[in-house]
Amino acid sequence: MAAAKTEKSNRANTQAEIGIIGGSGLYSMNGLTKTREVTVKTPFGEPSDAIVLGFLEGKRVAFLARHGRGHRILPGEINFRANVYAMKLLGVERIISVSAVGSLMEDLRPGEFLVPDQFVDRTKNRISTFFGDGLVAHVGFDKPTCAQMSAALADASVHCGVMVHRRGTYVCIEGPQFSTLAEASMHRQLRFEVIGMTNVTEAKLAREAEICYATVAMITDFDCWHPEHESVTASQIIATLVQNAENAQKVLRETVRAMPEGRSCKCGTALKHALVTDMKLVPKATKKKLEAIIGKYIS
Repeated sequence: MAAAKTEKSNRANTQAEIGIIGGSGLYSMNGLTKTREVTVKTPFGEPSDAIVLGFLEGKRVAFLARHGRGHRILPGEINFRANVYAMKLLGVERIISVSAVGSLMEDLRPGEFLVPDQFVDRTKNRISTFFGDGLVAHVGFDKPTCAQMSAALADASVHCGVMVHRRGTYVCIEGPQFSTLAEASMHRQLRFEVIGMTNVTEAKLAREAEICYATVAMITDFDCWHPEHESVTASQIIATLVQNAENAQKVLRETVRAMPEGRSCKCGTALKHALVTDMKLVPKATKKKLEAIIGKYIS
């Protein structure tokens, strides 16, 4: 009964169906109508920026600039927990992430998109779980992205005439420095496709929050391994991002338009068999802090 009440309450409070988290070069979302900004308070602090709510292709969307408008926040400074939890509080069930990445493969060229289906986490200083403080959970993460959403992103790219690669591994580094040549060579030998600094942490938290998550990775450079690109500079990356911003906006609009109404994946039940601790032993403060995530599992 408590679970049913929580789900009904969540639906009643839904202000957005789809969340869009924009990365480097994407600080706003064209085409949003009836927009308003909201400041969402979370138990984990403040999100990267105010969240813009509006309608896109007839669907309720929440847009958040991952690095803040004006690009003020380093990858390691992003409050990932607040960003994802804020989306959960707004009723978001799906998050589309837009991310700038470097290519580790000759046939993945700047200007093209990749929709990764795997991540490798090489970050060092991130908090990548909502749990702890008396509550233990272990979610499945063998398939870290939502297949239904990833297919929609790839199909939308094709529809918009953007060259897209439908799968690949995104290796996530701590940053903010770019890779050394030795690191780039190692990543290539391990057959990773692209490299970035943000998405794996979002993906882990989205899974714990039972939110579908998928990434459109915009390739901006060849990292530092390519003989014709001996170094990577922020100015080069931003120039490529600006050139491809229109494509990203088109793909996002088409993805939102074509997104099926119902979720056919298992993302929405990720915690069903993941909560290990006896709920009678979980501190009340922890239950209250995580109510938006675990509410339906508290009897």
